[in-house]
Amino acid sequence: MVKDTLLFVLAIVPGLLICWYIYRMDKYEKESRLQLAITFALGMAITYPVLKIEAWATYSGWGGTQNLGAVFFSSFVVVALTEELAKYLALLSYPYSRPFFNEPMDGIVYAVMISMGFATLENILYAGKFGFQTTLLRAFTAVPAHASFAIIMGYFIGRSKYSFSVASKRQLIGLGLLVPLTVHGVYDLFILQEFYEELMILALLLLGSSIYIATKLIREHQENSPFKGMEE
Repeated sequence: MVKDTLLFVLAIVPGLLICWYIYRMDKYEKESRLQLAITFALGMAITYPVLKIEAWATYSGWGGTQNLGAVFFSSFVVVALTEELAKYLALLSYPYSRPFFNEPMDGIVYAVMISMGFATLENILYAGKFGFQTTLLRAFTAVPAHASFAIIMGYFIGRSKYSFSVASKRQLIGLGLLVPLTVHGVYDLFILQEFYEELMILALLLLGSSIYIATKLIREHQENSPFKGMEE
């Protein structure tokens, strides 16, 4: 019982810590905790159907790793496209069009809440199936990776809402899916392939670079917040 409780705590803590960090980074106009909870729950809600689609694809032979072509398709389509598209549609369908989404930084905040809802439930399911070592490894790899992809997505989506040009808005909305999907796909490609062990090191380098870029994107939206200087 104690072991199961500790495993559950290990599964949920990384995502919650990242949510807390992003909440702290939203310096100038804090979002409603109710809306943060709703979008976190929305991320959890999309997890099960996404994992079912991935399982179906694998069972149908679309998620194989027998050769580089299969690994490429599995990484970019079965996993990255399925997961990032689901999070992208959740972001656009609920918080993006609401009045509380009122500055570019909100794109990052709500994208991360959705992504961490997804990653947390995924972690819980994986913990029950694969145990302590996998859950511990995911705390330092999969969960921060999901957060980094979400920050990249939210950066572009946040900018798109306040773009005056229709062409620019469409471009930014497109990049909000294309860029995190590409980074996610490359990351998974390095991990899923079993032909070159050296590529696993590149996965870690890509994760580190994504985290670094994500922090820069957060700072940019902080600096450009229309609420900066009004927090008093």
